[in-house]
Amino acid sequence: MNLAQPLLAPVIELARCAGKAILPFWRANVAVTAKDDNSPVTAADLAAHHILLDGLTALDPSIPVLSEEDANIAQSVRAGWTRWWLVDPLDGTKEFISGSEEFTVNIALIENGRVVFGVVSMPTSGRCYYGGAGLGAWRADADVIVPINVRDVPPAGEPLIVVASRRHSSPEQERLLAGLETAVGKLETANIGSSLKFCLLAEGAADCYPRLAPTSQWDTAAAQGVLEGAGGVVLQLDGQPFTYPARESLLNGYFLALPAKAPWREQLLALAQG
Repeated sequence: MNLAQPLLAPVIELARCAGKAILPFWRANVAVTAKDDNSPVTAADLAAHHILLDGLTALDPSIPVLSEEDANIAQSVRAGWTRWWLVDPLDGTKEFISGSEEFTVNIALIENGRVVFGVVSMPTSGRCYYGGAGLGAWRADADVIVPINVRDVPPAGEPLIVVASRRHSSPEQERLLAGLETAVGKLETANIGSSLKFCLLAEGAADCYPRLAPTSQWDTAAAQGVLEGAGGVVLQLDGQPFTYPARESLLNGYFLALPAKAPWREQLLALAQG
């Protein structure tokens, strides 16, 4: 762990505490209600939210918190923030409801729209990913902590692995993947839920995550920090860095996540723009 970032260790512990609060509700026929945008929310989401809100506020009261479960904060207020927490207390609520293990607790520290570091914790396994640009990235399983890095290319003879959402795609994304396959050869698709898609790239188990379908800021920021710490990048379709400005909408634009030194980077960008 990089001790140059003193907030990182306590945030990892907070993410694990939130995960422990979620687990009693998992596979327990928890009641599901719909939010204003028709997305599901459960008592597990709210339990984790309160632990994170209280814990992050106690850690540094000067840093405001923007959580999926408390996102109704006016843009005029957020525009004055230079540093804030961007939190998804339970990323992958649909996976959680279905009984899948593919849900996470996501916490990111944002400064001037850029991710400083992110923590992605898996409540069911205890695994935790964390990292940030210039800090490095790690995967922790219990007391075993290992640094992780992207792979610039797949091992010889193996296909490029593209990660995608089980639940969300789009015609634009399908066209992009078809073009990439033509450019670089056969692709293999790995489907996985929540922010774990970024983490597969960060640990060198996959190569590309194109997202030409909607996401919200709290869905991506924490895992983006992990990927950037591991030598990856998240780009807008025009090739510019993917950031989190205090705009009115909390929906993200489309993005491409990949190793920073991927030799097919320019081909991917050309396909995305074309």
